[in-house]
Amino acid sequence: MTRTRILLVDDEPGVRLGMKGYLTQHGFDVDEATSVAEAQEGFRTHRPDVAVIDYRLPDGTALELLPRLKELDAAVPLVVLTGHGSIELAVQAVKEGAEQFLTKPLELAVLKVVLERLVAQRRERQRLLADRSRTARTQVDPFLGNSPAIRALRDEAERVRDSDSPVLVTGETGSGKSVLARWLHEGGPRKEAPFVDLNCAALSKDLLDSELFGHEKGAFTSAVAAKQGLLEVADRGTLFLDEIGDMDVAVQPKLLKVLEEKRFRRLGDVKDRRVDVRLVAATHQDLQVAAREKRFRNDLYFRISTLILHVPALRERAEDVPVLARHFLAEMGAQRGRGQVELEPDAERALMTYSWPGNIRELRNVLERAVLLSGSPRLSRSALRFESLLPAEEPLGEDLTLEELEHRHIDRVLAREGGHVERAAAKLGISRSSLYAKLKGWQHKGG
Repeated sequence: MTRTRILLVDDEPGVRLGMKGYLTQHGFDVDEATSVAEAQEGFRTHRPDVAVIDYRLPDGTALELLPRLKELDAAVPLVVLTGHGSIELAVQAVKEGAEQFLTKPLELAVLKVVLERLVAQRRERQRLLADRSRTARTQVDPFLGNSPAIRALRDEAERVRDSDSPVLVTGETGSGKSVLARWLHEGGPRKEAPFVDLNCAALSKDLLDSELFGHEKGAFTSAVAAKQGLLEVADRGTLFLDEIGDMDVAVQPKLLKVLEEKRFRRLGDVKDRRVDVRLVAATHQDLQVAAREKRFRNDLYFRISTLILHVPALRERAEDVPVLARHFLAEMGAQRGRGQVELEPDAERALMTYSWPGNIRELRNVLERAVLLSGSPRLSRSALRFESLLPAEEPLGEDLTLEELEHRHIDRVLAREGGHVERAAAKLGISRSSLYAKLKGWQHKGG
């Protein structure tokens, strides 16, 4: 378990030495500061679990420091120490954000108990926030916003939700097609049955065949046991086939048979099995063009496109961006026990004027990275990085330092991965934490 980190703010070396030694012996990590200015910087840099602050400091008092620290992170408990305590001063300190007001001389065992209690309370608040976040994430809403485009989509989706006919969801990558598919299931008559999703682009023809239809023992060399396919798993529920445009042409007739006859065969089997599923398919491709080019069967296209729902690109509903951003920031703040993270006006304007080639997925990634790398509860424009704006073909240059070359290369990989840090780290061959450390270092340097 990680050790509790304490920021100790006092200008008397002897006091700091005694407190630090005692707290370190009892399992705390202690960072020190001797002034208001050092305390602010230490708080921002070390992100303590609790701050212990002497009232009188060389460049101000704790009453001046408390609101500044609360602005940096309101969730961190603050303890004020003073040798000249009074009820009026204690009341004022609590008003400014102190959780505890203690007078000197102080028994270190008492301070230890106070710190342990404050840390336990903070962790419980974080747990409750995380629980609320998990509950909120189960309530899928693909229609956040008030734009005409998203209202029209909601109206169309509500009309087809109770139907058993196949639905084809179209839209650009990252626009929210899978969220809409799950909404159709969870609000429809099959909601008590399974929702099974399969990404057709992620599997080869043989793997897709086996995953979708299952196989019998001995159907192929590695088939050492019979396997139930996802069609059987989804029986009486919903089968969501993402990126159906990438489905191998050899598999498509088998899917058509399922839709028309509600029957299929496992690989290596000689008898048909019946299945009752509602198909929801999604694609970012133009399937009519794919059909003309013989990459997709005409008959399958007509069968799955009985009902078509088109998810608009984010740039087509720019007025919804602040609503989506606030939703994601609330979710991220709750997950990390930080409470609500707000947008400064300049950040909101930047989000609304950006073209979002990666759509909602890119918006979430941009905000997630900003929250991870920023220590502030308010995000300004400088905290946002729109990686896909980087020119892909810009020459690296011959007069750059090694660090500058590394910086530009990482920026390009991030751009190609749509700002997705985990995928970019995998491409670069480094850990996600290492990539975050590099990004954070450059951000502090103003890069």
